Amino acid sequence: MDLHPVVSKVTERIRQRSRDSRASYLRRIDAMRNAGPHRALVSCSNLAHGLAACSVGEKRDLSDSDKPNIAIVSAYNDMLSAHQPFERFPDIIKAAVKEAGGIARFAGGTPAMCDGITQGQSGMELSLFSRDIIAMSTAIALSHNVFDGALCLGVCDKIVPGLLIGALSFGHLPVMFVPAGPMPSGLPNPEKAAVRERYAAGAASRRELLAAESQSYHSPGTCTFYGTANSNQLLMEIMGLHLPGASFLNPGTVIREAFTRAAARRVVELTHLTDSYTPLSDIIDEAVIVNALVGLLTSGGSTNHTIHLVAMAAAAGIRLNWDDFAELSAVVPLLARIYPNGAADVNQFHAAGGVAFLIKELLEAGLLHENVTTVAGKGLSRYTQEPFLENGQLTWQETTNESLDETTLRPVSSPFSHNGGLRVLAGNLGRAIVKASAVNPEHRVIEAPAEVFLSQDEFIHAYRAGKLEKDFVAVIKYQGPKANGMPELHKLSPILSVLQARRFKVALVTDGRMSGASGKVLAAIHVTPEAADDGPLATIQNGDLICIDAEKCSLNLKTDEREPEQRTIPQYDESISHSGMGRELFTCFRTNINNAEQGASIFTHDGFDLHTSGDQGVP
Repeated sequence: MDLHPVVSKVTERIRQRSRDSRASYLRRIDAMRNAGPHRALVSCSNLAHGLAACSVGEKRDLSDSDKPNIAIVSAYNDMLSAHQPFERFPDIIKAAVKEAGGIARFAGGTPAMCDGITQGQSGMELSLFSRDIIAMSTAIALSHNVFDGALCLGVCDKIVPGLLIGALSFGHLPVMFVPAGPMPSGLPNPEKAAVRERYAAGAASRRELLAAESQSYHSPGTCTFYGTANSNQLLMEIMGLHLPGASFLNPGTVIREAFTRAAARRVVELTHLTDSYTPLSDIIDEAVIVNALVGLLTSGGSTNHTIHLVAMAAAAGIRLNWDDFAELSAVVPLLARIYPNGAADVNQFHAAGGVAFLIKELLEAGLLHENVTTVAGKGLSRYTQEPFLENGQLTWQETTNESLDETTLRPVSSPFSHNGGLRVLAGNLGRAIVKASAVNPEHRVIEAPAEVFLSQDEFIHAYRAGKLEKDFVAVIKYQGPKANGMPELHKLSPILSVLQARRFKVALVTDGRMSGASGKVLAAIHVTPEAADDGPLATIQNGDLICIDAEKCSLNLKTDEREPEQRTIPQYDESISHSGMGRELFTCFRTNINNAEQGASIFTHDGFDLHTSGDQGVP
């Protein structure tokens, strides 16, 4: 199948826009690559320090430059259910790499915080910043300059993007991502959502709510809803950074351990010491980034990736903007319905055909680039195969020709929707993202008076005081990256859902985030420019008439008074969220971070200043 003309057009536009920054990135990586085996260039004193803790045999092997030395970079900790299984992975990897003729060493760890634990708490204001800290931690882990390849162990929200951003600074190395997999299914998602809404309405006790939540999040493994963590896994697979079929196998199973061993062996085969040298910079290019965009859209993935994919691409010298998302969304069909966009969880999605079926359908429709490089070899068609164990060994077979559950996963010929459902709104309040795939058509256009709040807690107090039993647009401002680190605002969702069920017209406008768990209420999020950056959102007052139109892709203040830019902007009180819970340590981030459409990043890359908007003449 020929490549879809819009996919081709957007890819070429990104190439042209990225021409200078991409060339600069590749020159830097080529210089590192051409320097040769770095371990051979390290002084004897440096190398002695690096080998001091090794066994006698490892010292002998690593003293030679023809023995591959593999770095393990892990975000393991016990606080994240998704990352707890990584505790055992280094020993498994070291044994498998040794069998393959190499040495694996734990090079470094990165921080990893759980948004589920910090949701609605002050610590959540550090969450987005943690991505760039993870990127820097990854660079520090690899900075000893003695490695021939790397395995990155991470799953959740900011962690995988951070690992990839950091690894791309070492793009001359082969790098693979090693997932841990989702926990087995617990309480069905519709039941969990119903208890949350009942609690918000005062019809369920806190004890009932905790019981429901504990049945949902009940064991090691990734949470099973399709939020940012599981969107990360699908994207790593469709970008060719996982082995085929690795994303959604449960932890603690025989096949999951077999995949971990296979990844360890495979990265040895990709080093510069073999004939199959495949550095990370050869994998991540403009076509692969477009494949990631398509995968996100067709699966109804996390809105956080309208930020993270921009930042990940920039780390490879590739420039994205939200128009790329919007133009692809118009032609990429929605093929999956996974909670919160449907009732199924990721285990059910995987059982229905999963990533392999999705890739097969998209390739046959010309919606993905097939001619790409992956850790499994040339061509994305390798990822239309499913893994099986035969006599304890991994094998792959072509995936099913039809979905095994069309309530969860459909073919291109019969999609849930003919577009990806992610829309970019623009108007006199700025630009914003709407996840329309999660919102029923009758709720996609809301015009109502504003109710303005400076925090989720203010909103909750107003609701409990009975002040929100009416049509309104909740405006939660000063929630952007410069203001307070752009926390997710999930405490709003159950209340807004309750009010919508009572037939009130309700919606949300915010410069904060809602992420992959964005629900069934119309929400214009990531508003740019943010209020703390003198954006029009700062001027909104109670009673202002706001129209959010996800069909016409507009976001406007409708008033006979002065336009937003002519209004007086009230001074933001920084004391609200700039101290306590470690937040005082991140002043430099709030000061230097760019906006959501630019990736909400503190980094610049290869002469491309992420703080500078505009495409210099390239649309």
